[in-house]
Amino acid sequence: MDLLSPLRDDSVTIACVRCGQRFVPSGRRRFCSPACRQALWRQRHPRLQPSMPTRAPQPMTVYECPSCASRFLGEQRCIDCGVFCRRVGPGGPCPHCDEPVALADLFPTP
Repeated sequence: MDLLSPLRDDSVTIACVRCGQRFVPSGRRRFCSPACRQALWRQRHPRLQPSMPTRAPQPMTVYECPSCASRFLGEQRCIDCGVFCRRVGPGGPCPHCDEPVALADLFPTP
């Protein structure tokens, strides 16, 4: 018997991909526990840093109250009237006055 090679029978036990612990295989299992599987997944998929933007900011939807003509960003119900507003389209806050402005107001269709 060779003392340098470990005693094992891969048809009976296999080593965990993450920690190397031996376990009895079941189906296509490669990990000894769900914790090892999750730890390896988290290691392969690190979280992005919170300070780094993941993508460009999406424009919000501008809504307009049919009663008082007030405009809102992302709010579908008028705060003053309590009625549902109609959708104007995508837009955002005006850089000068901070009022909601729709892209349709800036680029009128011919």
